[in-house]
Amino acid sequence: MGTLPFSGQLLGAPADAPRTYGLSGPLVIMPTFREAANVGQALERVRRSVQTSTVLVVDDDGGDGTADLAEQAGRELGQVEVLRRAAKAGLANAYSSGFAWGLERGYKVLVGMDADLSHDATALPRLLAALNGGADVAVGSRYIPGGSTVNWPVGRRVLSQWGNWYARRCLQSGITDLTSAFRAYRADALERVDFSALRSEGYGFLIELAHVLERMGAVFTEVPVHFVNRSEGRSKLSTRIAIESFRVVTNLAWRERRGRQP
Repeated sequence: MGTLPFSGQLLGAPADAPRTYGLSGPLVIMPTFREAANVGQALERVRRSVQTSTVLVVDDDGGDGTADLAEQAGRELGQVEVLRRAAKAGLANAYSSGFAWGLERGYKVLVGMDADLSHDATALPRLLAALNGGADVAVGSRYIPGGSTVNWPVGRRVLSQWGNWYARRCLQSGITDLTSAFRAYRADALERVDFSALRSEGYGFLIELAHVLERMGAVFTEVPVHFVNRSEGRSKLSTRIAIESFRVVTNLAWRERRGRQP
């Protein structure tokens, strides 16, 4: 597999120690940056919703003690790992590192999930059931019947819906919510991806990864979810991130029009 090596310090065991517990359940990868107000509750919700899950918190140190709080919650909840990174390395690197960590340890299902409580942990069993039903990737979708966004400002809702429309149209995708980070993946689908060839660094990574998997023939299904706007901390979404995602989609479409495979 051409993945990026995971970078950071794994707490709780030497680097070469075997990690075998929890392999019958999914690995939930939770990138964090300045999520001290939310991370403890987010971990509790995941572990309560799927008791066989292991959660890997991939923390880019924002100086607010998020990693320390995650480690403390892990001692109480069990099956929580913390991957500390010295500085902000971006969402793409966080997910690539988390995927590499999980695949190297034999997890068969890996889930991406935000730590700001916007992703409803009670939807996790439905995402996992969709994989058991034959899907390679299950997307928690805001934009199919039964899905919704809650307490979103009008501007953010319009930007998200327009961005998804533009991405679907340019990439000729059948996925309604291409920008959703709430996804469950079968390990054998991720193992086919050369992560070192992906060019996106931020949220555009989610679009690019879905596009590559779709072009490789991965079977997608979408599960309706309610996406709740964060109540604590600051949103990471910005104009710069929106522009980067627009650029990623445009470049992917342009490369394919030129006959170059993603």
